[in-house]
Amino acid sequence: MINLSADGLPPLRDIIAKHDLRAQKSLGQNFLLDLNLTGKIARQAGDLSAYDVLEIGPGPGGLTRALLHEGARHVVAIERDERCLPALVEIAEHYEGRLTVLSGDALALNPMEHLKGPIRVVANLPYNVGTELLVRWLTPDAWPPFWDSLTLMFQREVAQRIVAKPGSKAYGRLSILAGWRADAKIVMDLPPQAFTPAPKVSSAVVHITRCAKPKFECNPKTLERVVATAFGQRRKMLRASLKSLGPDIEDRLLSVGIEPTERAEQLTIQQFCALSNTFD
Repeated sequence: MINLSADGLPPLRDIIAKHDLRAQKSLGQNFLLDLNLTGKIARQAGDLSAYDVLEIGPGPGGLTRALLHEGARHVVAIERDERCLPALVEIAEHYEGRLTVLSGDALALNPMEHLKGPIRVVANLPYNVGTELLVRWLTPDAWPPFWDSLTLMFQREVAQRIVAKPGSKAYGRLSILAGWRADAKIVMDLPPQAFTPAPKVSSAVVHITRCAKPKFECNPKTLERVVATAFGQRRKMLRASLKSLGPDIEDRLLSVGIEPTERAEQLTIQQFCALSNTFD
């Protein structure tokens, strides 16, 4: 007799054994096998019944199953590891018409032709591409972006950088990109032993909700350039770390009420926007 999980599919450990799916470090894989935990992550994204969901790196499909079981209208999952595709096909057959699996690199594929709005992104992101994907989603050419919310798992250190406030050591580029046009909070913590294999660090789930418009007016490209330059030498005073932006940087700082002796981590997002506006 085959034991089935609450969703009518075999337990994930059985799926992994059947398809010989050992997590590969080169792909940044750490599988989350507890369907209670994947269900909890899916619920952090809210009611999904009216949403298409984009998932990156589904692996054997633990979170994919949770998203579908929790009622997602349609899930588009991008998986680079071809070994995982047969397991995902089984899920697609079980949830007929509600799962589309795309084989390839999430950094290279455009899934938008398979999605219709409104869209939420929910993913246990592979460690090696998570930050790059987040930055892409936070810096589209036009705002608002294609997504309504992002519910993403990261290494806890990265999650703390996303939600960090001015004055903290974790505050930096990610904090500003996430906080300028969205609201971010940590909604779950997961210990290493929740994963197979267990990573060396703890993980956390961050929920990011987009704003209809930026909290402060600013040219996105200019803001990115100023922030990257400021935090490129974060230990230096702004008059030194930003001098490459122009010989009059001290005058620009003073014109918007920022002391040239401040450091990048001390500035609020509003101050960074005000400074950026002096270049436009």
